[in-house]
Amino acid sequence: MRKILFILSLSVVCLVPQAAFAVNLDSLLNVLDETMEGSVRYQKEKESRIHELKREAGQLDVHSSEYYDLNMKLYAEYKAFICDSAIHFLTRSIEWAQRFRDEARGNGAKLELSYLLSSSGMYKEAVDMLDSIDRASVLPQQLARYYMCFDRVYGELGYYTQHRANAGYYWAIAQRSKDSLYALLEPDSEELLSLKETALRDAHNYEEALRLNDIRIGRATSGTQLYALVAYYRSLIYQKQGDRRREMFYLGLSAISDIRSATKDHASLWMLAQLLYEAGDVERAYRYMRFSWNDTKFYNARLRSWQSADVLSLIDKTYQAMIEKQKNSLETNLKVITLLLALLFGALVYIYRQMKRLAKARNELQSANKQLNTLNEDLRRMNVCLQSTNSELSESNQIKEEYIARFVKLCSTYIDKLDSYRRMVNKKLSAGQTADLLKITRSQNALEPELRELYANFDTAFLHIFPDFVKKFNALLHPDDRIVLKRGELLNTELRIFALIRLGIEDSSQIAEFLRYSVNTIYNYRSKVKNKAGGSREDFEEQVKSIR
Repeated sequence: MRKILFILSLSVVCLVPQAAFAVNLDSLLNVLDETMEGSVRYQKEKESRIHELKREAGQLDVHSSEYYDLNMKLYAEYKAFICDSAIHFLTRSIEWAQRFRDEARGNGAKLELSYLLSSSGMYKEAVDMLDSIDRASVLPQQLARYYMCFDRVYGELGYYTQHRANAGYYWAIAQRSKDSLYALLEPDSEELLSLKETALRDAHNYEEALRLNDIRIGRATSGTQLYALVAYYRSLIYQKQGDRRREMFYLGLSAISDIRSATKDHASLWMLAQLLYEAGDVERAYRYMRFSWNDTKFYNARLRSWQSADVLSLIDKTYQAMIEKQKNSLETNLKVITLLLALLFGALVYIYRQMKRLAKARNELQSANKQLNTLNEDLRRMNVCLQSTNSELSESNQIKEEYIARFVKLCSTYIDKLDSYRRMVNKKLSAGQTADLLKITRSQNALEPELRELYANFDTAFLHIFPDFVKKFNALLHPDDRIVLKRGELLNTELRIFALIRLGIEDSSQIAEFLRYSVNTIYNYRSKVKNKAGGSREDFEEQVKSIR
């Protein structure tokens, strides 16, 4: 999880606007907090590598050049880890070179020791070590490191000296060393890019300095000493620009890489602590400063202790003042809480008495509520029955109105037909056509048109009241047994039987009388249709009655 957050922080650093940078800084500081919690693991990994190198050294012949090389590897591991141990292994390497008269290796170890001494604030010792080296004996491949040492120690002396007259002298030596480095270093080397970036930063050409830093930070791997150093240099550019947010962000990145690489010789964390202190985050500044101070003591370098001591003292005093203020505030709050507790106890006694009264009233109210609920339930059931009755009455009224209208119309129609029939009979009798009259009265065909008209009127009236009756009736049947009407049919015999049942005519004899069938035939129709029901056969007719 920490790796993911760290990678995300790196990926968005150059993409987010200034307004959103504070959010990324907060996320990065959270990553830094987690990295600090895991610092013991990184230190153990470093100690494990050192232990393995020492084990290998114990198995080597002290006369071999491999012994020298292994001492230099141990120095490289200790260089930013424990200063005294780094000096010890460089000293052993120098002694080995002097014993076996290997001037080249001796000069290499002396140059590294001089650089380390100047980085640790031991400038006199660093100068003396440089003076002990014969310039003529320095190999061409060592010249760049030689001038770096001069640049380092005299640059530091020029920055920290209290004697202004000597400062110019020291700066001149450092500048001459830089000029020599410009001629010696490869154009695209890390060392030359670092020199150029520093020069551009000092010349206030921040845009070009950032461009060179982009190249350097793109080459470095996060979690390494190099990445921590390049990120630290980038923070210095933002410091010059007055961009405190980005300065803090890159100090945070540098500090994370310092911790992950078990680098105890670092400045990023205590500088970040100072900025956080100035921003008002005293608690986090105190934690960072204490962590940095413990690393500084572990590294045991005079300069780092001197650099961070004042800041630690200031932050520590402020933090202690804040703790004291919080303590006083806590005591005041405790007194207030005690008073509030006393008031609360009195309030609880009063509330308890009121609750007893309320409990009595609540019991009485619950009893009344139960009676009211019983009445409400009775009323609800009555309302449901009333609604059902109203619905049935409304439906019954609609049926009555529809069929009364049809009945009046049919009566009028049949009176007209009866009158026509009377005139036709009168005419036949007057003409002496009694035989024709007997023939007409004996035939059943005269009733067929009247029955068709009767059923057509019934079908039309019924479907006017229940337009979806056929569809809903079929929905009650099994899909394979649903009724399909012929062209021009509104209802067929089966549907008319159940239409009459829907209208409340359930007696098979009444249905048979209306449809001109025998009672047995009506019974068979009803049974046949119920056998086709998709659900319960017994509930089928009740379901038909509920069709709306």
